[in-house]
Amino acid sequence: MSRIATMFKRLEKSNEAALIPYLTVGYPSLEVTRRLVPVLAQHGADMIELGVPFSDPLADGATVQRASNAALEQGVTLSNCLNMAAEARRSTEVPLLFMSYFNPIFKYGLNRFVRECARAGGDGLIIPDLPPEEAGDLKAECEEYGVDLIFLVAPTSTAERLARVSEMASGFIYCVSLTGVTGARTEMSHDVSEMLARVRQHTDLPLAVGFGISKPEHVAQVVREAGADGAVVGSALINLIESLSDDDLIEGVSKYIRDLKAATARRPRPRNDSGGVEVLEPNRDARL
Repeated sequence: MSRIATMFKRLEKSNEAALIPYLTVGYPSLEVTRRLVPVLAQHGADMIELGVPFSDPLADGATVQRASNAALEQGVTLSNCLNMAAEARRSTEVPLLFMSYFNPIFKYGLNRFVRECARAGGDGLIIPDLPPEEAGDLKAECEEYGVDLIFLVAPTSTAERLARVSEMASGFIYCVSLTGVTGARTEMSHDVSEMLARVRQHTDLPLAVGFGISKPEHVAQVVREAGADGAVVGSALINLIESLSDDDLIEGVSKYIRDLKAATARRPRPRNDSGGVEVLEPNRDARL
């Protein structure tokens, strides 16, 4: 069983959803990414999405575009991203995903990339601009090396498209919460429940929701109200990293991840002796 499948099974038993934070590799520097990946794993991330910098990230909003451009200006390459995953794998068993547009992977070579991804300890790929109709070659490579290929669906996806994605996808399906690009928002769409219900008609895979999630209340909404199996947080985390000084970086990111993870519990919070709400800590032993 893959790390991704094992992770979702573990969380199902503990009645939790997955917290999936996103980092652009190399932003604001490779050293900061290197420091933050184990921090995310230690403080509540169930899976980590590593963004491969690309010059034309069509599905991403201003925040991720800015981070991607800054990383490219520093010379960050796909090889750097693979090396980052290999280094992270030495310290954590948290599943690692690459989010990349298709062009860098195609240029690198499909077989070469998937082979090196698996060797580095990568568990899955998210390719926003690769439709299922054109994903056959990459899917074959992923099956050969045991790497999950995750597809995105949107509120506008037709029943035919949902059925096609469900045939091709493995690991989980990434459900875009709105029509538009990535970016932190103040309010979540109230149509997520309906969307997830439509997707579940076609698949038994876990469903993770992303785009627009920025605070614990959003995580709780998609998990407890909509029934999502995971929540992806990207732009809001990048914005936080930008706002913190180097001295405050680790503490600030750690607290943010802990707060988000606390909101993934499906069960009601038990009351502590003082009458307050007890924060449910994630199972560290299963994660590190």
